Amino acid sequence: MPSGSVNPFKEALFDAFSLAAIVRMETLKIFKDPTEMLSRSLQPVLWLLIYGSAMNRTGFIPTGDLSYLAFLAPGIVAQSITFVSIFNGLSIIWERDMGILQRMMTTPVRRSVLVLGKMLAGSVRSFSQLIVVLALATFMGIELIWSPGRVVGLVILTILGSTFFSGLSMTIASIVRTRERMMGIGQLVTMPLFFASNALYPVSIMPAWLQALSRLNPLTYLVDGLRNLLLYRQPVGIATDLAILVFSTLLVWSVCSVLYPRLLR
Repeated sequence: MPSGSVNPFKEALFDAFSLAAIVRMETLKIFKDPTEMLSRSLQPVLWLLIYGSAMNRTGFIPTGDLSYLAFLAPGIVAQSITFVSIFNGLSIIWERDMGILQRMMTTPVRRSVLVLGKMLAGSVRSFSQLIVVLALATFMGIELIWSPGRVVGLVILTILGSTFFSGLSMTIASIVRTRERMMGIGQLVTMPLFFASNALYPVSIMPAWLQALSRLNPLTYLVDGLRNLLLYRQPVGIATDLAILVFSTLLVWSVCSVLYPRLLR
């Protein structure tokens, strides 16, 4: 082997170990403060238990053969994933202010691997939200469809959704670079994404301009995928949902890998 050449296998192995170490480190930080996950679980519970129960009695929103509560449950799962993940950017700003980010940037770990590890770690919080909402939905009598294949699909969708929104949050944080701005813009981004999706109502009842926005919204495809897996015996469009979420995640990962070092400027 020529001097100075890089062994691709060793490089890939180093990246894999680095990625696992970053995910583990970020996960340990989450479990050190379990009250955070508990407090974040209250919001989806209130949406499903109070808002869902009230709207279920009105019958104003057409949901076909599904009750409104059943229709809403996957939307609240997706909302929880989004709201938990979108503030992941606050943690990297905090790390910069504490000097942790500066030390991490001096390691031989590639920036893209570092970013991906932090994006993937957000899935841990999302899984806690998924379990809470689905447990409550079952308790409320919503009939969910289970099978090994559907569980695998739920795991994949949750990872893709949380990774995308964590990456989006980190991208925003790399641009605004302060916690105050991050909190304000985080709210500004999440609420339009939520209401311009099919989480609360079908796309078919939206005005034409909102339907167009909804079709460009990754949250719509996350909700659609969750709804198909949890409620329909013959899921339709899962491949499309997955493809769009994979593309969106890869895109935001690429952008964030470029912008991430801006935090140190």
